[in-house]
Amino acid sequence: MTNLSLIHDSLTDGRYGKMGGQVPTHIAIVMDGNGRWATQRGMPRIMGHQKGVDAVRRTVEACIDLGIRYLTLYAFSTENWRRPLEEVNGLMFLLKRTLKTELKTFEENNVCLKVIGRRDRLAPDVVASIEQVEHQTASNTALTLQIAFDYGGRDEIVRAVRQIASRVKSGDLAIDEIDETLFAQCLDTAGVPDPELFIRVSSVLRISNFLTWQTTYSELVFPETYWPDFTKDDLLSAIHHFQKCERRFGRAAS
Repeated sequence: MTNLSLIHDSLTDGRYGKMGGQVPTHIAIVMDGNGRWATQRGMPRIMGHQKGVDAVRRTVEACIDLGIRYLTLYAFSTENWRRPLEEVNGLMFLLKRTLKTELKTFEENNVCLKVIGRRDRLAPDVVASIEQVEHQTASNTALTLQIAFDYGGRDEIVRAVRQIASRVKSGDLAIDEIDETLFAQCLDTAGVPDPELFIRVSSVLRISNFLTWQTTYSELVFPETYWPDFTKDDLLSAIHHFQKCERRFGRAAS
């Protein structure tokens, strides 16, 4: 087992990795494997999602401890509506319950919660729960936690294009004014820096329509761990990988 205190000290005092101990400002995680975790244990799939909430709590606490400013978690994709109705309804209930039970934790730990994705397909009571927690945590500054729910990267891009096209049609925006900066301002993540580190657990090697625009230069890590078993040790291992990468952004190698 890795010595967590040793890694933590190394991350913060500059002795660990090429990045001089720098931790990412923004980490994005695909919380995969909840259903498989439960199935392997003879449980209903929704039990895996419930255990996944514990992993969310552990990861949020670890990010605050390490000084990471932004954490984005993929909770429900635009394609997840195709899952069995019982599982979808269970996920909706779990989101509402988690928002209610974790609000005090968000407040105590100075966490600002945002939910990105579509809301037009969510039930009114779910939307109300989201808006309440967003409002009550809006001024918190230690960590911005973004939950991607009914979210798809392609859908987000299409919605941004429609917004820009509408502004051009109305005469509010000239075509020559459209650039990458303006486009990013029309995305759900406007005002949030792109993630430097992308983690998809359960060793599935694909992005799966998550932050399609924002992950262009993210370092990708694919641990074998299912999300319910994800720990601070796994997070630190991914950060160690990030620190060993030379981030050139098109420049020549040093």
